[in-house]
Amino acid sequence: MPVLTFIACRMFEDEIVHIVENDDSITNLLVVDNADCGGLVAKLKDSGCNFTLVKENRLSDFLQETKTLVLVVEMLELALHATPEHLKEVVYDKAREMAEYSDGILLFYGLCGNVLGKVDTELSDLPCPVHILKENNGDVIDDCIGAVLGGRAAYLEKLKSFNGVGTFFMTPMWAAHWREMVVSAGMTPDPDNIKLSKFVFDYAGYKNVAKMDTGLYYEKQFEPMVEEFARLFDFTILDMKASPNLLVRCYEQLKDEISV
Repeated sequence: MPVLTFIACRMFEDEIVHIVENDDSITNLLVVDNADCGGLVAKLKDSGCNFTLVKENRLSDFLQETKTLVLVVEMLELALHATPEHLKEVVYDKAREMAEYSDGILLFYGLCGNVLGKVDTELSDLPCPVHILKENNGDVIDDCIGAVLGGRAAYLEKLKSFNGVGTFFMTPMWAAHWREMVVSAGMTPDPDNIKLSKFVFDYAGYKNVAKMDTGLYYEKQFEPMVEEFARLFDFTILDMKASPNLLVRCYEQLKDEISV
């Protein structure tokens, strides 16, 4: 009964649903029932994916009842990004808890304020491998934007293509939660204070918003949400291609490692 666990930032909801939808070997999906699983649950239902909601303190009961591949997913709150050291503490604590049940753990995070770059060594004492999202060269990805662009080099290439004009990258999940994220980033204490947010964007030289088409359409209102954002801040919308391939590869590598 191999058990593979995702501990994930909510920014990766879409990519996780994509992985589940496209891997028939996942015969038993357990979603930890917490305050942050609602978005994932709604998308899984909408996609016709079978899953079971389980309270964390009852996971062991469900794992004893199955003999096939189990994927356990625990989503964590977006607000953790406000304090990188706290984010690291929560993610590491979750990894230590889940290691008791898991054969392998994948953290759906990037460097996140440079606090998650040493997962391989700092959690090497756990009884199962714990990996984080990495590029092909082994570097930990910078963030959720770099993840869907394919890595740091592609990220920098896109930035250079704007010739110094500030461009705000927006994935579907960023479009759905940008107000919460600008608060976490310390831009404004009030997510509805558009005037202050606009002042910060203007001061930083932002003129564009890049609408990142990941090929995943679980956020049904992506386009109108980007249009609203652009209208609020007088940004020009630029279309950009992205992909979940890097995340799928990280998942498949961990599957291979634990011989699923």
